[in-house]
Amino acid sequence: MTPAISGRSPTPAFSVWRGRSSPSIPDRWRPALLVAAAIAIGWVGWSGHALTLPCAMLFPALWAWAPNRVTAAAVSMGYFLAASRGLPQGIATFFTSDLWLGVLLWLGASLSFVLVQTALWTPHPGMKRALRFLLATGLMAVPPFGIVGWAQPATAAGVLFPGCGWWGLAATMISLAMLTMAWWCLVGILLASAWLWSAAHWEPPVAPPAWTGIEMTKGARLGRDASIEQHRELIRLVLQAVGVAKAHVVVLPENAIGIWTPTVEHLWRDMLEGRDLMVIAGAMRVDHGGYDSIMVGITTEGRNVIYRARMPVPVAMWQPWRWITGETGGARAHFFANPTVEFGGNRLAPLICYEQLVLWPVLESMLYQPDLLVGISNAWWAGNSSIPSVQRVSLQAWARLFDRPLVISVNM
Repeated sequence: MTPAISGRSPTPAFSVWRGRSSPSIPDRWRPALLVAAAIAIGWVGWSGHALTLPCAMLFPALWAWAPNRVTAAAVSMGYFLAASRGLPQGIATFFTSDLWLGVLLWLGASLSFVLVQTALWTPHPGMKRALRFLLATGLMAVPPFGIVGWAQPATAAGVLFPGCGWWGLAATMISLAMLTMAWWCLVGILLASAWLWSAAHWEPPVAPPAWTGIEMTKGARLGRDASIEQHRELIRLVLQAVGVAKAHVVVLPENAIGIWTPTVEHLWRDMLEGRDLMVIAGAMRVDHGGYDSIMVGITTEGRNVIYRARMPVPVAMWQPWRWITGETGGARAHFFANPTVEFGGNRLAPLICYEQLVLWPVLESMLYQPDLLVGISNAWWAGNSSIPSVQRVSLQAWARLFDRPLVISVNM
């Protein structure tokens, strides 16, 4: 006897799944394929090449296609770990420890990202899912979650919409939200078109006239050697850069000068005497409670601490548990302080090392319409990883988005 044919589909589960992703992929393989894809886009997107950054924008689509919360967590972890893959070796080098410590902290750093993305994932498609993804992105952009909010797909705004400023960032955020919805394919085509146009015209941002940043290869010695000979060597490099680049503002890397003291100040002021020259350099200011990672601006009139780091490297520098236990030491985090500084007749957006990897410092600075970005770092510990190149392309992307000159000074 032939069964009656009703108007209802005999495979309702398949219909629901069909609306979420391609029906050509069997259900049992979908979680593994989504995780593999997340690892791939995290690896390629954050490979240290500016033009690959838009690959990271595929993450929200993979997150949305997850059939359940467990898969969403696995997709989020795969993306984050791939994007931050340089961390284990970098930590092991910094602490001169075995690789296991680096792996442990690497996994620990991923927890905030994974927990936020997992908690806000929803099986319900449409606007609700898109808004939840935007909320997750917002939470990962500012403290406390944003303290380890690396690998933000929104960084690709500078590649896709160079010169568009806040409108370009808004277009990027809307695109990320729409990639979680049914018309993700159309949005992907439009973004690919924007990427092709940008790739054909891409030029990295450059330093403004009369400014130059010194690139060094002094390794761990920089900032730790407080001898007069070391300072004289730095002064020689500054004067050499002035002769080559015809600059009158020279930028030195993070902690190049070491601990800033009156003796060091007098030495550098004597060097500037009679010269049309100003120096911005990374240093440390130490007191009984701990220290600040700073930028000092050195001129013939004197010196100024022009910037205090908003977000030093967690664990390695910023150690908040010391305040809880009553211990001293560790770097202070001035989370939302001094977003821009005045120096040499310009308004600068300063970013020291770790601040180049997270979102809120650069966006806060851009609210004040700076004339240029100044990024310094001391990346000797991460020299064999992807971290220094990721820092550089992040700076380049933000500078291109807001159409600002960029000065970079790095020690490797």
